[in-house]
Amino acid sequence: MRCASRTTPLGAFTLAEAGGAIVRVWLPGETPRQGRDAATPLLEQAFRELEEFLAGIRRRFTIPLAPSGTPFQRAVWRAIDAIPYAQTATYAELAARIGRPTAARAVAAACGRNPVAVFTPCHRVVAADGLGGFRGGLALKQTLLALERNAQNEIDATHP
Repeated sequence: MRCASRTTPLGAFTLAEAGGAIVRVWLPGETPRQGRDAATPLLEQAFRELEEFLAGIRRRFTIPLAPSGTPFQRAVWRAIDAIPYAQTATYAELAARIGRPTAARAVAAACGRNPVAVFTPCHRVVAADGLGGFRGGLALKQTLLALERNAQNEIDATHP
């Protein structure tokens, strides 16, 4: 596994690559597991895309992702990828979308175990009665949601 870190306006992110795909993201405030430090072309591309996303320019990521998880977790993460930019879905809505309507708590747990947070935008999944949790903390979740909402509002204002 090869890792690289970069400081962004939101703090330091560390990304890990293995087998030609991003396999792990450490969010600001998390302590990265040690890997071989290397600035590979894929890690550089991933950081470019992350910086574009944080600047409100990029809506979707194109880098290959290979998160490790159970079949249920991977189903949840695929459903998260389908949530449009600047929109949210509740844990219960996501559970229904994957055919497990009573599994809202399990969906929340899968969101918390998403190893490629931001790239698979689990910050867009919220509790029915509020924000819910986020591995990077609620302040970061609120910031990411506001960033998307503000970027979308700018697009809507310039393209009526």
